[in-house]
Order: sequence, then structure tokens, then C-alpha cells
Amino acid sequence: MTEAEVIDTFREADAILEGHFILTSGLRSPVFLQKARVFMYPDKTERLCRALAAKVRAANLGPIDFVVAPAVGGIVPGYETARQLGVRSMWVEREEGVFRLRRFEMPEGARVLIVEDIVTTGLSIREAVDALRGLGAEVVAAACLVDRSAGEADVGVPLVALANYKVPAYPPDQLPPELEAIPAIKPGSRGLA
Repeated sequence: MTEAEVIDTFREADAILEGHFILTSGLRSPVFLQKARVFMYPDKTERLCRALAAKVRAANLGPIDFVVAPAVGGIVPGYETARQLGVRSMWVEREEGVFRLRRFEMPEGARVLIVEDIVTTGLSIREAVDALRGLGAEVVAAACLVDRSAGEADVGVPLVALANYKVPAYPPDQLPPELEAIPAIKPGSRGLA
């Protein structure tokens, strides 16, 4: 699957929104990739995650025991990518603001691939890496459907991206005038109670 085909899949699902958005990272952007609109379609989700699994295999990371996704956004692609890889799927979720593997047990030394939906700054993956390493897991890499940073984000481990889609993102105090003129909305999941 080419990068253009990945982005076209988002377009087909009306998942590329324009406006003034507060990203999970806190940055502001005129473009938001609303992956939930893609995940409404099992066929599109399966196609994307099959391609991501193929790209992970091609990266020669060695054996993978588990796919772990950061909740909430990574759960669907994490599960489907795990299915495509033939391994078990888990997720970390926030407990008092910190990622924890609350519902599962991770054997020490397990080889883990973190799967995320969209990467902007890489913070969620870095936090997931810390949580898993704290349990004695070996995080071999991370993978995502779309890397909004186009390779600039530091996720703390090698990153396999199905597509790079560079979209401008600004600190809230450095907005261009066209964004300042539009009310901001926060469509992401971080901060959900």
C-alpha cells in the first residue's frame, strides 16, 4: 500500500478535517486526521493494518510476542495489526495520568511492538515504552498508520510508519493569524475521564 493510498483511504472516509484543532499533544493544527471515521469501516481498517503488518515484517524486527497499543486511539489498529501478525493484543491505559498495563500480565522479557494510530510528537509511544520497560518487556519498535511528523518525532524506539503526512502544528502561543481567527476544537481522546 502506497502512502497516497493510505491518505486516500482517510479521504474516502471523510477523515481529513480542516479547521483549528487542539491535538492530543497540545499543539494546534489546521488539519486533523479523524481516524475514528476510518475505523468505522472494518474493510478499510483491515486493509490499512494488513499493510502495516507487512511493513513491520519487512523491517526484520525479529519475533514479536505482543502488540501493545496506547488507549484509546491505538486500540483498534493495535488489535487488527496483532491479528494480521498472528500475535496477542493488549493496551495500556492511563491511571492517574500514567500509562499502565491494567488488564493484562506481561511476562518479563516479552518482545513487544507498540502500535499507534497517528504520531505527532511521539509522546504517547514514549510513555507506553516507559510503562512496558518498567515491566521488563523489550520494546523492539513502534508502528503507526500515519506519522504526521514525517520522521521528526522521537518515539524512543525505531518507528515503522505506513504513511508520512506532514501537517503543520503550532504551539498555542505561536499561531498563524488564520488559525487565531477560528475557534479551536479538541477532537482527540486524551483527557477523557
